[in-house]
Amino acid sequence: MSTIDINVTKEELVNRTTLYAIISRLMITEVDSEFLKELESNEALLGLFPNFKSWDKRKEFGSTILKERYLDVDYTNLFLLHLVPYESFYTRDDQMIESGGDNPVIELYNALDFRVELDKARVVSPDHIGVELEFMYMLCEAMSKAIEADDIDGIEELFYIQKGFLEDHLLNWAPMYLINMKKESRTPLYHDSAELAMEFMLSDFEYINEKLGLKVGGCCSSGACGT
Repeated sequence: MSTIDINVTKEELVNRTTLYAIISRLMITEVDSEFLKELESNEALLGLFPNFKSWDKRKEFGSTILKERYLDVDYTNLFLLHLVPYESFYTRDDQMIESGGDNPVIELYNALDFRVELDKARVVSPDHIGVELEFMYMLCEAMSKAIEADDIDGIEELFYIQKGFLEDHLLNWAPMYLINMKKESRTPLYHDSAELAMEFMLSDFEYINEKLGLKVGGCCSSGACGT
């Protein structure tokens, strides 16, 4: 039986779910014309990417040229060639990517029936930043079902799982990657994406702690988030 009173509005959950969906989509593979079309047609969504919104090349070229000439090149640079978007690279002493069963996220994914199709996602390990953000999205989706079922204990449990995953995984390494991503980005879309992901994860961690009635101290043991 839950010992705390957790009140989660539909709007709060929709906003969290949407943001995790957006940032995980941006980081797991290159954008496609459908994503760019949705971004262009949604003023609220576009407002999350202020530098992209005012980008002169966005006004000069259509989505196909933007994608092929600029965005795909930037994605390749940030996620496939020059930076390493994997947790184990940042947390292992030897900076090796752990793609096998010893990866620390695997046990949690399996326990919650979260399956990662590595080939489809074009990642070499389940601790890719896009996959970990997608896992947070999945947990938000599960919370939506718990709310519909009026499962207070389930809502509380999911908040604790989300808190733990942010604290032990994403916030323990992703800020280091995102700082480098922002610095190395060649297009406003990925510059804004890095900033959005950083700000949202930190604010969401605070939000979850508030819902659980907990005080927020340092959000990560490594100091990666600068706290």
